[in-house]
Formats: sequence, C-alpha cells, structure tokens
Amino acid sequence: MNKLLYLLLFALGFLGFKTNAQTSFPLMAEGFDSHVELAWETPPNSSPSNYKVYRSTDGIGFAEIKTTSSTKLIDFTGHPAGSADTYYYYVSALNGINAEIARTDTVNTSVAELGDEGLLDMVQRYTFRYFWDFAHPVSGMARERNTSGNIVTTGGSGFGILALIVGVERGFITRQEGVDRLLKIVSFLQFADKFHGVFPHWMDGNTGNVIPFGQFDDGGDLVETAFLMQGLLCARRYFSQDNPYENALRQAVTGLWEAVEWDFYRKNNSGILYWHWSPNYAWQMNFPIRGYNEAMMVYLLAIASPTHPVPASLWNTGWASQNYTSGLTWYGYQLLVGPPLGGPLFFAHYSFLGFDPREKKDAYANYFTQNRNHTLINRAYCMANPLQHEGYSDVCWGLTASDDPFGYLAHAPGAGTDNGTISPTAALSSMPYTPDESMAALKHFYREHGERLWGDMGFYDAFNLGQDWFANSYLAIDQGPIICMIENYRTGLLWNCFMADTAIQAALEAIGFSEDITAARDMRPNIDWSAFPNPAGDELIVGLHFQQITPCSLGLYDIHGQECLEITQDGDFPVGKSQLKINLSPLDKGIYFLQIRSGDTMEWKRIVKI
Repeated sequence: MNKLLYLLLFALGFLGFKTNAQTSFPLMAEGFDSHVELAWETPPNSSPSNYKVYRSTDGIGFAEIKTTSSTKLIDFTGHPAGSADTYYYYVSALNGINAEIARTDTVNTSVAELGDEGLLDMVQRYTFRYFWDFAHPVSGMARERNTSGNIVTTGGSGFGILALIVGVERGFITRQEGVDRLLKIVSFLQFADKFHGVFPHWMDGNTGNVIPFGQFDDGGDLVETAFLMQGLLCARRYFSQDNPYENALRQAVTGLWEAVEWDFYRKNNSGILYWHWSPNYAWQMNFPIRGYNEAMMVYLLAIASPTHPVPASLWNTGWASQNYTSGLTWYGYQLLVGPPLGGPLFFAHYSFLGFDPREKKDAYANYFTQNRNHTLINRAYCMANPLQHEGYSDVCWGLTASDDPFGYLAHAPGAGTDNGTISPTAALSSMPYTPDESMAALKHFYREHGERLWGDMGFYDAFNLGQDWFANSYLAIDQGPIICMIENYRTGLLWNCFMADTAIQAALEAIGFSEDITAARDMRPNIDWSAFPNPAGDELIVGLHFQQITPCSLGLYDIHGQECLEITQDGDFPVGKSQLKINLSPLDKGIYFLQIRSGDTMEWKRIVKI
C-alpha cells in the first residue's frame, strides 16, 4: 500500500500537480467596441495542456468562459448598454490532469462604443495582421489562405504590399520594419520562378518554385502579376527616402517591374493580351483577357511599361473589345459597362486599390460612377432579396467571390450565383464609393454577428445565415482590399502613390482618359419624404416636403430591379408640402421599391402591395 501511494505521488509530481497555483504569468486585456482581446504568455518553466479563462463584471464573482490551448482569446462581450462596460479577467494554466499550475493576476478593461473612425482603425489594425503576423516566414509573401501552409499567392501578395504601406502610415509597424519586410519580399521575388518576367499564380514560399494552379496552369499568370506590380509600384513611390535600405528597395522593384514582358503575352503580336503562358503547355490555357472584369490593371500596366509596352490601342482592341459596354439600369442605377447587375463586387476593387478612378473617364465610362453604381445595385439586390435568403437587408449585403457552405463561388446577383452567402469584403472594400452604406454594413457585421464573424485577423471570409454557417477562413485576396480601400476612403494614400507614377499618367493619356469632375460627388440623403399606407392596396400616397423648388424623379421597381412604373421624370416640386397619389392597381401583389432621385441624391423605400 505504501509503495502504491509513493508511486501515485511521484506520478502526480511528474505531471506538475499542485494543489495551489504558485506561479504567476502576465495577462493583457484590451477592450474595443463590442469585444475584449486577451493575450498571455506561457508560464515560466512549464508546458500547460490547456488554459481556463474566467470573467467577472464586478471583480468578485468569476465564471469560466472558455477552455483553450491557445494563448490568446477574443471575448465577444456585445455592444455596451451604457457608455461603457467593465470586465475583469484571469487565466488559469492547467496540466495534463487539469490541475492548476499557474494563474495570472486579475486585469480589467472596458468595452465602450467606438465612433466611425475608431471602428475603421480597429478593422484596419486587425486585418493588417494577416499580412504581417501571418505572412510566410521565409519569403514574407502572403499565404493564399490561413490554411495554405507554404503556398503563397502572387496577386494577394501585391495586396499585402499595399497593406504594409498602410501599416506604416497608420503606425501599426515602424517604417524600418516595413522596409525590412519588403526587402525580404523583393529578394525572394528576384530568385523566384518567372516566365518572361511574369510570376505564377502560386509559389512555394520557401523555394520560389511554381506550384501549379491547375493542370495546364504551371507558368506565368499575367493578371496575378499585374496585382503584384500594382503593389510594388506603390511601394517604390512611398519609400522614397534617400538611405541605403530604401534605395535598395526601389532599385529591386524597378528591376522586377522592367523585367515583365507584357508584350510577349500578346501571343504573336495579337491585339489582345493573354492570361497564361506555360513553358510546358505554351498557350494551351488560351484565355484572352477581355473586360469587363477585375483585370483592368493588366492593360494599364502593360501600356505603361518602360521596357516591354503594348500599344495603347489594345485598350480598345483587347480590354474593351467584346460585350464591354452596358448602359442598362437596375434598381434605378445605370451600369456603363459590364455584365447584367454588375457581377461580383471584386470587379470594383482589385484594379482600383492603386488606380484612382475619380474625376476621369475613358471612351466608355467614369469608373468611379461605374463602381459606385455597381455597389449600389449589389446592395439594392440584397435589399430586394428576390430569392428570399435569410438575413439580407439594407445593412446586410455584399456579394462577391468567397468561401461558402458548399465550397467557393464568385457570388453575384442572380439565381445561379446567389446562394445566400454574404462576404464582408464586398461592402467594406466599397467604402470609397458608398461610405454611409458600407459603414452601416460594417457595424452590422461586427455588432450583430461578431461573435461568430470576428477573429484575430478581422472579419472571417463569409457567412450564410440560411445555412447557419460562418467561415473560419481568411483569404489574402479578400483581406487585402478591406484594409486598402478603407485607407483610400480615409486618406487616398494608395491612390496618391500609384497615380504619382509618371508612367501611369502617360499611359492614361495615351489611352485617352480625360477629366470628368462631375461624377465623383458623393450622394447624401437630404430628401424629406414619406410613403403611406404601407402595406398598400391599390393606392399609395407619397408625401414630399422641400425647402426650395426641387426637380425630382420617382419610379417603382420590382424585386429584380426592373422599373415597373415611372411616376414622374425630372418634375419640379414646389416649396412646402405636397402629395402624389400613385395607382398600384395594375401591379401584382408583392414587394416593390419606390425610388426618389434629386440630382445626385437617391433614396429608397420598400413597399408591400397587398
């Protein structure tokens, strides 16, 4: 018996069993708008199996909220009911038999409502971590997704380079830290696989060897390379100080930029550029790059190249050569170019992280207007919700390429591409075009769904309420546009860097871009109006109140975005109150959208006919 007791006590001692925790270790707690971030260090001279996290609202009565093997935790407390809520925490370290071997001191922090600027700071800071903390340790490149191991992505790394610039500007890292990381990236790129100067879609982050993206896609990817060069050219401009580190960075970027043989990808001097070329399969992918889609940057950079340019005429013969223009209207918004209903919203983001579309137009469109209307159509479609997906609303919208419960899809308005999946990157990356609508979506995503949608690198990729599904994934090509386009909305930083390049300005002039200062005005609701009764029978009354004579147009649209009743067209309404009676008897029962437009101001009301 004594021998058995001795063996038992020896085993417990070997496992680190202690009846009372004798070791303390540090705990950090930081409060935000609706969550607290906790982080702690491993206790000295121990290897805990798990940690238990305890929380209290008064510092006295603690309850366990989580058992985890990690050394960090996001505690989504919810939006404070008053001015602020204070929370107290401590963490207990456990050994293999769940006995406490160490405990932190108790710390406290407050959760308080953040204004718009504070929320934008928070989203940018968290999203930055994907490209800083989670970058590949050898190459510094961006991993394809948070489960990709050594697979790094060329285009996503271009977005990540832009994110590094934002990180320096915002003080998330020092300028020298940013330069050091970029030197690591360009050093890797100098020795990585290239095909006539063009990088593959995927590479091994350790070796730089191509990782095939598909059976015949084991060579150069011109679109991915364009997104990489977009980032590198911005970095060359931003890091302009005269010192050995930044001089070396600019020199390396120039070498990579000038080595890209854009003209080779014309495929025998044709009038169009091709997406892929492989040393093993040549042009077998045979994918010409035609708009309208995300690839505008390819043609802009190819025309701008100082060493391997293509003629500016390829903007018309290649990029805009087939089914480019539109002119059609959905939900009262006209699309100048592109597919019906605009397509996925990443069309409005990837090529516009650097290219500033404001106050200019080519022969086909002002692309700020295009991107704004594309975004507003995407939102209006989600509000109309013709497929009746759960959760869609004026603050829960945004269809673009992302993960979903069934795999991965380029989500867009329409029966074949809308399966109920909302991607936060869609609305947030449209911040420069629709600041009010995008900010409302940000608050909804974070405050209403943050417990499942918010993680240590910001918003997860997507969610689908009808399937009770929230992603646990992050993708470089979705995280990058969030931090970059928010910064362009706030300061125009990346737009200013890219547009300052003289080769870009020369290319725009050669293409035929001209000034167009009328289209970048933001729309701000300022119309005093009402619609009643709602639900309505055969008659709807619209009440209007104007402080001055105001020209207005009113129209009624069905859930598919088609106008079914034009009520007035640019009619002048008098000062004071007035009413319009609208005959709804010709319309079927259902959901409609009443739109009022005055100049650049546009508002909607959802109308139900019974």
